[in-house]
Amino acid sequence: MNIEVKRWIEKEGVKFLREIGINNEQSILDFGCGVGHYTIPASITVGNNGRVYALDKNRGALEKLKEIARQYNIKNIELINKKTKIPIEDNKIDIVLCYDIIHYEEKKQRKAIYKEIYRVLKKQGLFSVYPKHHKDDYPLDKLAIVGLDDIIKEIEESGFVLEYKLLKKLLHDEYLNEGYVLNFRRS
Repeated sequence: MNIEVKRWIEKEGVKFLREIGINNEQSILDFGCGVGHYTIPASITVGNNGRVYALDKNRGALEKLKEIARQYNIKNIELINKKTKIPIEDNKIDIVLCYDIIHYEEKKQRKAIYKEIYRVLKKQGLFSVYPKHHKDDYPLDKLAIVGLDDIIKEIEESGFVLEYKLLKKLLHDEYLNEGYVLNFRRS
């Protein structure tokens, strides 16, 4: 783990997550968690009485996350190896993090994911999205024609309401960069 990632996990990530609205004792779903760059700070932020569900389709990434959690003696994370269907009961989650992941999926798949996220979120729950690689932020492949307004519109069509967008310094892969975080509320 490089020094930037370590600093993010232990300090900057916790500060960032508090700024977007995560508090002690909440339930968090980190959708597409990878090796846990947001899962670990979220678990620290919610404390021992909170819960973080780390969902990813990549079992290898989840194994790395499990090892990092063990190194930090973190016990409030539940690993979930799935792609779309979220094995969590309705209206259980306070906040869903979806960072640099969802817009790689095809539109039909994204709609199914939004529906699942809506289902597991509590009423007025927070859906926090970091849509990296759109046309205004290091565009890649099919995302090169998609702007923030397009992303906002698509998510709002799934029943979420944009609360605010923040330009923040946050971790992308293994380095810090500046990007927009979009926070939506479940209606």
